Amino acid sequence: MLTRPNRFISLLMLPFLVVLPILVMPATLMAATPGALARRAMSENSAESAAAIAALRDLGPAGLEALFATYRDRIAALSAEPAASRASSPEWLRLTAALDAVSRQKDSVASRLYWYTDLEKAKAAAKLAGKPILSLRLLGNLDEEFSCANSRFFRTALFANTEVSAALRDRFILHWKSVRPAPRVTIDFGDGRKIETTVTGNSIHYILDPDGRPVDAIPGLYGPKAFLKELLRAEAVCRTSAALAGPQREASLRSYHQARLSAISEELQADQKAVFAPLSLAELLAEQPVVGTAPSAATAAPLAASKAAVERKTLRSIGSSAAPVGPPAAADSEYWQKIAALHAGDAKLDAGSIALIRAHYPAIDRSDPALSRIIQNFERSIALDTVRNEYLMHATLHRWLATGRFNADVERLNEEVYSRLFLTPRSDPWLGLVTTDTYTGIVNNGISK
Repeated sequence: MLTRPNRFISLLMLPFLVVLPILVMPATLMAATPGALARRAMSENSAESAAAIAALRDLGPAGLEALFATYRDRIAALSAEPAASRASSPEWLRLTAALDAVSRQKDSVASRLYWYTDLEKAKAAAKLAGKPILSLRLLGNLDEEFSCANSRFFRTALFANTEVSAALRDRFILHWKSVRPAPRVTIDFGDGRKIETTVTGNSIHYILDPDGRPVDAIPGLYGPKAFLKELLRAEAVCRTSAALAGPQREASLRSYHQARLSAISEELQADQKAVFAPLSLAELLAEQPVVGTAPSAATAAPLAASKAAVERKTLRSIGSSAAPVGPPAAADSEYWQKIAALHAGDAKLDAGSIALIRAHYPAIDRSDPALSRIIQNFERSIALDTVRNEYLMHATLHRWLATGRFNADVERLNEEVYSRLFLTPRSDPWLGLVTTDTYTGIVNNGISK
């Protein structure tokens, strides 16, 4: 029998004994196998699930692979069900949420890609693996549905593509960083119906060496075949330049960018000959929009054809009335449509991408012609983006990188890209969406700070 003092001591210790399992839990998770963590990640106990997901995330790509390996059969079975059934399945929702949290990418069930969000960790992983880094810069966050339009298109057209995702997984360390939040618009019809979307912004993939230094950059949306070609070309340059030091590396990169600028000019001439539109690369680059202190969103929008198709009506509805700038740089010009048609094959979506598009329309039957039209229109806009981005934006980037000014500083290069190439400078907090010369009848034109 306990004496009175001992009973008092025991009562004092009781709270600590109750708390002890909670304190031990992280250590238990750390000792658990990846498979055990994957099983706990699907727990209906939110605390247990969150702890297991965090532990899998800390394991890096191996943690994501463990999750896919553990639920391979369930993923296959659920993926075979109609999109409407999956959308209302608690198991599917928990599974995809766990995958997205570990990978830090929305719709990762279609890509199986693990993304670092800390560049220093990505650099450490790249040095350990002997691989270059693919660093994506975007508006919003890649693991959110409402990141900027181009990053959403990347998830569908590129990351869900079987060949592209395999190359990214096997040959690169992946990293993303948000440049700023993505502006979001909600149209409320007042009867329960709403339309939610994002406006403006653009995205870019930087190919960095394991030290985080820029080697090349792929601006905006490309078709999967064209994107893969640019990826593999840049990877080869990364490996070549890695064997060089100091001035030799700088000279090698300058030579590469000068050669690519010449090659792009020749490729453009060949395309122009095919469509009977003789304009030099220098003439096209000279016709790019002139940057003011705060370019309007309507001026920036045509720089990305796929994104502009989504945002055009919204921009008009919120009063961004400036006219798009610059034939033949205008996204809908006949000139670029003809050239894009020559490269339609580069923009074809594979079965993985098409399956993801269908999943985004659970209310539309897969045999409905409307779905086919959506896919065909998307492929045409991707082809248009591909040629414009390669012949205009990528050419400009090669010209900048050939100077050597940005070969050691990706952040400085990114500031230049968003300011001068994407026309969304950091100096404008409103991203060209605010107009001061149009009366709306709303106090302060609806702007709040």
